[in-house]
Amino acid sequence: MQKDPVDVLIIGAGASGAAVAFSLAETRMKIVCLEQGDWTNPAQYPSTGRDWEARHFGDFNINPNKRRARADYPINVTDSPISVANFNGVGGGTVLYAGHFPRFHPSDFRVKSLDGVAEDWPIDYDFLEPYYNQNDRMMGVSGLSGDPAYPPKQSSMPPLPLGKSGQTLARGFNKLGWHWWPSDSAIASQEYDGRPGCVNLGACTSGCAEGAKASTDITYWPAAIRAGVELRTGCRVREITVDKKGRATGVIYYDEAGTEQVLKAHVVVLACNGVGTPRLLLNSRSESFPDGLANTSGLVGRNLMFHPYASIQGIFDEEQDGYRGPGNCIWSQEFYETDASRGFVRGYTYEIVRGRGPVATAIAGMLSGRVAWGADHHAQIRSMFNRVTGMVAICEDLPEEHNTVTLDPILKDADGIPAPKINYTLSENSRKMLSHAVSRATELLITAGARDVMTEAPIGAGGWHLMGTARMGTDPEKSVVNEWGRSHDVRNLFIVDGSIFVTSAGVNPTRTIQALALYVADSMKKRLDNLFD
Repeated sequence: MQKDPVDVLIIGAGASGAAVAFSLAETRMKIVCLEQGDWTNPAQYPSTGRDWEARHFGDFNINPNKRRARADYPINVTDSPISVANFNGVGGGTVLYAGHFPRFHPSDFRVKSLDGVAEDWPIDYDFLEPYYNQNDRMMGVSGLSGDPAYPPKQSSMPPLPLGKSGQTLARGFNKLGWHWWPSDSAIASQEYDGRPGCVNLGACTSGCAEGAKASTDITYWPAAIRAGVELRTGCRVREITVDKKGRATGVIYYDEAGTEQVLKAHVVVLACNGVGTPRLLLNSRSESFPDGLANTSGLVGRNLMFHPYASIQGIFDEEQDGYRGPGNCIWSQEFYETDASRGFVRGYTYEIVRGRGPVATAIAGMLSGRVAWGADHHAQIRSMFNRVTGMVAICEDLPEEHNTVTLDPILKDADGIPAPKINYTLSENSRKMLSHAVSRATELLITAGARDVMTEAPIGAGGWHLMGTARMGTDPEKSVVNEWGRSHDVRNLFIVDGSIFVTSAGVNPTRTIQALALYVADSMKKRLDNLFD
């Protein structure tokens, strides 16, 4: 037990926890971050061995219910068509993400004003732009300036190569007259800040052994630790404690040996993602907060947003890239903004994902009925291997209060802490959007020369993005934190992860999560003299 309180206690060492730790380090306050996972050793990533695909489905699975590492907690998804993807460790989800790195659009902050749904954010794109820029310098972004779908923005490096897959589909986009652009990617196309450029290994989503992909264990954390931040791994927080005045006083956690520990703090910052953060708040019940910490609005755990994903893959006669190279070659935002004639509001992004490895190709072929056992088995696999490419459609998910994270009454993690339970249903708007995305992408693939198309919508394993369960806003009755990330109820409690999102947009959230974390940290630094007023 540490008797003297630390100045700032951060819970979670992923995308947002790393960014806020780095930014606050310049204050020279005593900052400690607790992470329930550990450091990952790049030499042990799946891509360093021939069994890399098998391990992608095993100990490096994106699904904690299948991975079942000591640091993981189980998640009850029986009442959701989409499973949660989650990784606990230094770097968090950035260790296993694909590195797609878009920004929100200006319209994404004004959904209610523009389309009469959801809520507007209390901040806008222009307000967040300098923090996007700061984060881009830290992470390193490969891309091409001039994308007409966005305001002007500058990339750190040239874009990743389009490859055969990108060129094939770009020709299809051109024939249809649809928008496409080289993707913004958090994968270095050349040496950047001591990190090597991408070697097109293609195993991005099970850890980048090369170090080209910008996970925060190799970007933010080394700098934060050099600046004096203390990072403790193997520390699973059970609850945030409060005093009789309702102020956070620190946490109770379990160390690597499973021993209960107490750590006092003047300021607590939550960075546990859109499932982990409401789980911890709801488990932190007290006399002052019988329904969970910071939950007088009743909104903690509500308005859960995934991005419902559609997968649309074409089989071509001509050989494509297969699994070689990162999936982030081009994207299209042709159908991003609302068009009432489509029958739904808001929109989606197409992200080209290249192809699959040999094992995944065989599994997809057999599950879809295109590959069967028997004399033609190998010939049928050869007809697909290195000949499949396509895209995913990332559909904007509107916030709905009935989509929730709650505490499971039975399921617990290895330390006996209640596990989260997901209740989630696809809205009619999302169903129409998914159908539109599949239809238009099928048209595109056929135009580009595909002889066959495989689709899945929604992707059942596609709960990569966890947002909205502790939303930001100026009205304490309609939000959990204020416009700069401080709890309305607990004046020394801050949240910086995707749970504070008001809307989900139709793009990957990591770049915006990190920009928000830097913004919250900067707001704290500007208010140090009256932070709790």
